[in-house]
Amino acid sequence: MVRSSISGSGTALLYFPGAVPLSQVHPSALLLCSEDRGELRHPRSALQPCKPRTTTAVTTYRSELSGSRVLSCISSKCVSASLQQKELTSKKRDEFEDILEERRLSSDLRYAMKCYTPVIYKGLSPCKPNAIKSVVLQSEQVQYVIKQLAKEMGESPDIIQEEATEILDEMGHSMQLGTVRFFAFTLSKIFKQLFQRVCVNEEGMQRLQRAIQEHPVVLLPSHRSYVDFLMLSYLLYTYDLALPVIAAGIDFLGMKIVGELLRRAGAFFMRRSFGGNRLYWAVFAEYVKTMLRNGYAPIEFFLEGTRSRTAKTLTPKFGLLSIVMEPFFKREVFDTYLVPISISYERILEESLYAYELLGVPKPKESTSGLLKARRILSDNFGTIHIYVGQPVSLRTLASGRINLCPYNLVPRHLPQKPTEDIQEFVSDVAYKMELLQIENMVLSPWVLVAAVLLQNLPAMDFELLIEKTVWLKGLTQTFGGFIEWPDNLCAKKAVTSGLSLHSNIARLVDGHVVLNDKGVEDGAVGEIVFKRALVILMCSTYRNQLLNVFVRPSLVALALQMTRSFRKEEVYSSFSFLRDIFSDEFIFFPGISLKDFEEGCFLLTKCDAIQATQQEIYPTDKGSVVVSFLSAMFRPFVEGYQLIFRYLSKETKEAFTEKQFIPGVRNFVFQLLEKGTTQCYEALSSDMQKNALAALVQLGAVKKKKMANGFSYSVNQEAIHKILDVFDARTPIQKPMAARL
Repeated sequence: MVRSSISGSGTALLYFPGAVPLSQVHPSALLLCSEDRGELRHPRSALQPCKPRTTTAVTTYRSELSGSRVLSCISSKCVSASLQQKELTSKKRDEFEDILEERRLSSDLRYAMKCYTPVIYKGLSPCKPNAIKSVVLQSEQVQYVIKQLAKEMGESPDIIQEEATEILDEMGHSMQLGTVRFFAFTLSKIFKQLFQRVCVNEEGMQRLQRAIQEHPVVLLPSHRSYVDFLMLSYLLYTYDLALPVIAAGIDFLGMKIVGELLRRAGAFFMRRSFGGNRLYWAVFAEYVKTMLRNGYAPIEFFLEGTRSRTAKTLTPKFGLLSIVMEPFFKREVFDTYLVPISISYERILEESLYAYELLGVPKPKESTSGLLKARRILSDNFGTIHIYVGQPVSLRTLASGRINLCPYNLVPRHLPQKPTEDIQEFVSDVAYKMELLQIENMVLSPWVLVAAVLLQNLPAMDFELLIEKTVWLKGLTQTFGGFIEWPDNLCAKKAVTSGLSLHSNIARLVDGHVVLNDKGVEDGAVGEIVFKRALVILMCSTYRNQLLNVFVRPSLVALALQMTRSFRKEEVYSSFSFLRDIFSDEFIFFPGISLKDFEEGCFLLTKCDAIQATQQEIYPTDKGSVVVSFLSAMFRPFVEGYQLIFRYLSKETKEAFTEKQFIPGVRNFVFQLLEKGTTQCYEALSSDMQKNALAALVQLGAVKKKKMANGFSYSVNQEAIHKILDVFDARTPIQKPMAARL
């Protein structure tokens, strides 16, 4: 049994003086540092407290492709120096512990019925769910909106109040310890059946334990599976920490019994869209802020908003984040801690379901019967989960010198107030910062490397060569700062063989060669063959995608070198900026620092001797041709996929279309090309890629997006589309950014 022990609660915060952009702030300056460090007692380990890393400030750049304007920049010499400093202060990550090890050796019933004494925020007693609802209904904010709506609609305030009560009843959690214990027992059985190991960084749990006692805490996990929120609550129960209240989609309420069990385990439910429902928004926002202000429990939600079907981090949603930050802006709390949590799966439970969804097969509706049918997965092996609890990030530190809170002080707190542009930009920056911290601590399994190599060598690859290339890629990934879980005593052959065994539904070994497991694909009609092959390729690409976050910046530099007609650094940077903007919805980039990303990509390529860089030029080296070719090939599916999507739009004759018309249209276009054999880009069938390409074109002004009563319509600027296609095909040079001193 894992129990907690607290030896003190004194805390100190580290601040950066002056106006410092978030992208400049090194994570070590955002840590929660405790003067009196408590420890989690664990039967197998005595953990030492973490030491904050040396602060490194990297200068921020802001660039704007549409106007070819660099707002601020410094010489490449300075950037290289800062990046070298980054290398010297490279992150030392925490050790992992397998929490299932103890569960396999002791009684699950005893574990579920253990003495549960979580640490509490400033010694407060937990508030009952009904008391929270009462506080929300009687709050000045909700009462103000009720009176306003009653006046506008000519209704009695009592009628609006009843509606607010119904919203709260639908929304609110009703956490009960008995239900928590039921889940603890049940999930313990299920997780031991599904996973070989569930590994967590215990130092992260220590930091979280201290944070919960000092200020309101917001947990921000990555989102790859429905298992995420169950696993996190299971983890906090295991370590005797306060269970979070979790923002869940209203869809779960449609699951008989299960929906109510989730409510009693701490889930509160939100509608997918509030529309213009001011009452719902007021009640929901006040409910979340009430729980946060009073520190009843950590609040948990997913910045991505939904599960990523591709294992790439989705662009963040800002609504809930802005709500949990508002009490700090209004000085209702002294500080709020944001905790990024990275959950990495060696094998994703929904991998097959996701591939079908990406190919246009409708997502099954959440239902209890569907959950019962899913019991068959209990006989499968899903490998290891790694959960990395990141450093608690102080909102007060982030806002110091950046945000002017005076406008909030000039208006009574209960009056609805639209955030200023500065606040909106700050919320956006924090969201991207949190997602980049999630990405930084994602753990890569050897299979991720195997998948990346295999997808570049279809239809078959010699087994020994696959091992050789996987080992080479392991070294390159570590050089670029990737977080690989590859034990020192695990030989390469065993690592590759183990990955193939775990993912036998994707790839298999046949006569000394590794091939995709598309057995039986040759049978049937051409369309059926294309669909089945696409399923396997999309499942395999899900694992390769986990590697792309490590390689995206040097890979875009490599692609830019291939697109550019000269080696002049300014022209290579122009191509890089174009690619970065095109793929801004595929990958997570901190807003406005294109030049910094470019210099980081150049630095990493220089580090592995792939390029040589002077003040004015960048040259590929003979030794680095293998690296540049590999990086370009890894991102080729995105380049080719976007080319196909743009070609489809260049032939679009409708004046306007909706996304529901666009997705099937482009899918049929690509499907026909695959059937004819004129392309092998199966990933262009992915609805995720299609939506991201459309969003990029909207941002670049090549497609106009117009709001309608029931959604959005799109219209194509054919001239702009053809210009973008020309750039992609490297037929015309990209306009140079003005005043870019590289």
